[in-house]
Amino acid sequence: MSTIQTRKRRSDGERSRAAILEEAARLSTVEGLGGLSLARLADAVGMSKSGLFAHFGSKEDLQLATVESAAGIFEAHVVEPASRSPGGLPRLHAFVDLYLRYVERDVFPGGCFFAAALTEMNMQPGPVRDRLVAVFDSWLGTLAETVREGQANGELDPSEDPDQLAFELEAAFFLANNQFVVKHSSEPLERARRTIEQRLAAITLQP
Repeated sequence: MSTIQTRKRRSDGERSRAAILEEAARLSTVEGLGGLSLARLADAVGMSKSGLFAHFGSKEDLQLATVESAAGIFEAHVVEPASRSPGGLPRLHAFVDLYLRYVERDVFPGGCFFAAALTEMNMQPGPVRDRLVAVFDSWLGTLAETVREGQANGELDPSEDPDQLAFELEAAFFLANNQFVVKHSSEPLERARRTIEQRLAAITLQP
């Protein structure tokens, strides 16, 4: 087999794996990460179970790969675009806007993947739960660091606790996501947006 053919097969395999994991993440927000199995996923993507086994050796491998895929999707929809905004307050506003759009666009049919998966796996210790917690902690850390940048830039009240504010932002995101999934209405997203914008306005320093 030629080098070009080998590369093409590898590229096709990588695309196939990405498509499988994207579908796995979507299914997980509806049926649960714990309910994700090679047999159920094979049925959803129209592959044989043995074909999927070539990609993932166990249910845990599949779950971990699904978490990584969901993290990549979240990065692409929220973190990366917001990171192109100036650091500090403008980036914080971008995070708010992009997160709420990510939920509203139904990127995952069951709402934010991590809101659903963390709730489900919270009492199930192991590598999957540990990875979910690590991704979530990184997101909270990103929000807190952005607050610190805003304080360093003279945009936000320096007496504000960045970790506390990140917690409050995520609390609003979490409730908005859950209510949006139940009601499928933009009302909870707009309520979260107003709540957060009022909170930020109260601690924004005048130039």
